[in-house]
Amino acid sequence: MLTRIVRMTFQEDKTADFLEIFRNSKDKIRAFEGCNHVELLQDLNHPNIYSTYSLWDSEEHLNNYRDSELFGQVWKATKALFSDKPQAWSNVQVEV
Repeated sequence: MLTRIVRMTFQEDKTADFLEIFRNSKDKIRAFEGCNHVELLQDLNHPNIYSTYSLWDSEEHLNNYRDSELFGQVWKATKALFSDKPQAWSNVQVEV
């Protein structure tokens, strides 16, 4: 299982546009093969900063999504709204 976190800082007047993009695409992303969960988080102190938190069966499944037409459409529309470069992390659980 792969956990993917993407932190995005938006132009303050563009957050509503981003929320509409996410609202319209979240179910399609969740339905993508290998995706088990997608949620949206908002920074407590910076309301124009959001993070997506998603769970994938594997890095291959995530990469298949990132190579898809759906991702191309969603990412193109989303990145036009940024005010800073996004940050992304892929993590796996550690059993200790």
